[in-house]
Amino acid sequence: MGIFSRLGTLIKSNLNDLITKAEDPEKMLSQVLLEMQQQLVEAKKAVAVAIADEKKLQKQYVSETDKSKEWERKAMVAVRAGDDGLARQALARKQEHETIATQFQQQWISQKQAVEKLKDALRLLNNKIEEAKRKKNILIARKKRAEAQQQIANTMQGLGDTSAFDTFDRMAERIQLMEAEAEAGAELAGELSGDTLESKFHALEAGGGSEDDALSDLKAKMGLLEAPKGDNAKQLGAGVAGTGTSGKTEDTSNLGTGSSLGGLTAEDLKELEDLDLSELEGSGKEAKKA
Repeated sequence: MGIFSRLGTLIKSNLNDLITKAEDPEKMLSQVLLEMQQQLVEAKKAVAVAIADEKKLQKQYVSETDKSKEWERKAMVAVRAGDDGLARQALARKQEHETIATQFQQQWISQKQAVEKLKDALRLLNNKIEEAKRKKNILIARKKRAEAQQQIANTMQGLGDTSAFDTFDRMAERIQLMEAEAEAGAELAGELSGDTLESKFHALEAGGGSEDDALSDLKAKMGLLEAPKGDNAKQLGAGVAGTGTSGKTEDTSNLGTGSSLGGLTAEDLKELEDLDLSELEGSGKEAKKA
């Protein structure tokens, strides 16, 4: 093989490869359908011309037939008039028109048969085009589905690379760092403005109160809650005023046992022993006299 033939083969192969790569199935199918539509239009025009010729031949056949009948009628008129020579001439004209009518009839029949074949071919071509349209839609749908599958495969192949997940992890660490810096800045700003101390007191006042109150109510309901010191003092004063001097010893003894005063401390007991109840007794006697 010579160098020029090899060069020609190489150029042809490269051109064919470029053309194959440049071919888009959707565009190629659209172009083929466009050409088929143009062929259908041309075929319709040809069929229309053939139908027109058929109609023309039919009219000529009918016209020659009518002329033949007209000359036959004239021959009859000549016979009735007793002019046989004129009748023979009329019959000769009649024969001429019959011959021409027969020729037109044959041409008309042939043209009619050809038109029917052309109509069948036109219907077949139209059906082929409609089928091609349907196939085009199916092929385009398959092409798009194949492209989608290819894109998904490429995406999955890209996700198989760990660099993408490493990027996600790195970005997550950066976001966590930004959040920590933001919280630290907010805390620092609160300490500088004194808001942190105030917020702590608010939290102390708001939190735990409801739980302590509920616990105190429960203990009071069960009889386990100790009475406050102020209430014990009032009850003790009332008991001393009612019993007088003799009740001092009983109350003192009872205070010593701690069974009836609700668990008073030793300092409370000592304070009660040092309490001077003489004034309370005097006031009680004056109240009786009155």
